[in-house]
Amino acid sequence: MARKTKQEAQETRNRLLDAAEQLFHQRGVSRTSLQDIAEAAGVTRGAVYWHFEDKAQLFNAMMERATMPLEEGMSPALAEAPQLTLAELRFGLVNVFFLAMHSERTRRVFEIAMKKVEYTGELQALQERKIAAHRDWREQNRAAFDHAAAQGQLLAGLDTRLAAIALVALVDGLIHQWILDPESFDLVAIGQAAVERFLNGLGHGGPALLPPMTTEERARLGQQSVCRRSAAAD
Repeated sequence: MARKTKQEAQETRNRLLDAAEQLFHQRGVSRTSLQDIAEAAGVTRGAVYWHFEDKAQLFNAMMERATMPLEEGMSPALAEAPQLTLAELRFGLVNVFFLAMHSERTRRVFEIAMKKVEYTGELQALQERKIAAHRDWREQNRAAFDHAAAQGQLLAGLDTRLAAIALVALVDGLIHQWILDPESFDLVAIGQAAVERFLNGLGHGGPALLPPMTTEERARLGQQSVCRRSAAAD
């Protein structure tokens, strides 16, 4: 039997990720076996283990392809820049809202992560990873707020740690509510308004911290993935 080419191996890996995404969404992660995924992808169970050590690694790869919710920053800029401007922070968050609404894959994996997985047993490590990612996100927010405070943009004495925690809770809560009932509100419109009101509320009462999003910024929505690593996995 001829050895598979790199392209053939990548195609098999993608079929496995596609099958896992569909089955996890339909049945839940705990009720889906690696054999189920292999059959749905049209490959042997051995092919699954050639690409992934276990279900946890497969789940992790599937989520990274579209991005774990609220993980590793909200945009490539958040992953690369140690100190974001508030406008960059706003754009990254609105981009997440946009992708959740308009990318079927992003929405599906958000639903899986929030509603279809129990972080126990072999998936316990993913819970720990998710907690670590949220901590990193809070620290990125805090760095952005500290930078803005140093520029004299924020209220004197603002507790930037508390503000960072509150922003995570705001965005996480909006996405959870929308995933639960997508018809209840426009996530992009409401999400942008909520984030802007929150960030502007941290100001010292002078001019608004955030000018309206430009036409160029709006044109970029959905053009970059939620996190840097997911772009590399596609």
